[in-house]
Amino acid sequence: QVQLLESGGGSVQAGGSLRLSCTASGDTFTRYGMGWFRQAPGKEREFVSAISGSTRTTHSADSVRGRFTISRDNARNTVYLLMDSLKPEDTAVYYCAADRNGLGVRTRVHDYDYWGQGTQVTVSS
Repeated sequence: QVQLLESGGGSVQAGGSLRLSCTASGDTFTRYGMGWFRQAPGKEREFVSAISGSTRTTHSADSVRGRFTISRDNARNTVYLLMDSLKPEDTAVYYCAADRNGLGVRTRVHDYDYWGQGTQVTVSS
């Protein structure tokens, strides 16, 4: 069992930056692949970025590649999402998720076993 707690959301103008953090507790962090997803009002939850457990292989959605960077600090049981050059269309609730299969990077909602409560990101034009 893993508990996930996100932080770092907020409001920013277009072109600005935010860094989201997600701290895990309850199990060995390096076993888990970690992902970030987002959900805008009226839309389905969508994949943003993922990072594997020990090899730190990463993968990001086309819509954020080159602007968002996922990383993890296994000593702190924390995964980060650094978001640069934010756009109004990035506005959403951002969720951290943990995948018990930590070897790869996975992009589907149902691949993940545990979820945080979400943190709001609002980008104004």
